[in-house]
Amino acid sequence: MPGPRAVSALDRLLDSRVVWRAQESAAEAPASAVASGHPALDAALPAGGWPRGAISELLSDGAGSGELALLWPLLTRLTREQRPVVLVAPPALPYPAAWRQAGVELGHCHWLDVHGREALWATEQCLRAGCCAAVLAWLPQADARALRRLQVAAASGDTLGFVHRPLTRVGEASPAALRLRLHGPGEGHTPALEVLKCRGGWPHATRIAIGAGA
Repeated sequence: MPGPRAVSALDRLLDSRVVWRAQESAAEAPASAVASGHPALDAALPAGGWPRGAISELLSDGAGSGELALLWPLLTRLTREQRPVVLVAPPALPYPAAWRQAGVELGHCHWLDVHGREALWATEQCLRAGCCAAVLAWLPQADARALRRLQVAAASGDTLGFVHRPLTRVGEASPAALRLRLHGPGEGHTPALEVLKCRGGWPHATRIAIGAGA
């Protein structure tokens, strides 16, 4: 069962009665996708951006491998439109100065400090509620069955969902609509990602730089 801290934080968010309608965002993107803010990534994906009402899975060697930089353009746009964004179980306390520098409006961000089964429960509730523009969760414990539940919840709430899992899960089957492998900025390398799976067909490119100009 979820603890009182998770229940209280979710109640405040869900009681706000702010309902996000996916079709109101990013008119330049196809109806099934939301522009990522990275032109090279959007051009590579058949739908042209992040899949709506679905889970995008981010796989890497560890948290802090570029998942926030990848999502900052989207989070900036959503929060500036006063749409709520939820982070579930971030691995470290988010550094406000970096978020502000990226352009994110922190007043529309909600951090849920929960772990284990509470984190899975909180992620599912936020995805299903329909009042969150995007949900980003770090769920190293999530298996394929848990991801299926989250995928159904995202579709039910018409919510953009992002789940970070360790690279050791790469060999497992995944119901996520989009699956990316992140490559952090190692010595002499530009941050990049690989498209492992995407809804709607094969990507136009499998490895994409996400640094400046991406």
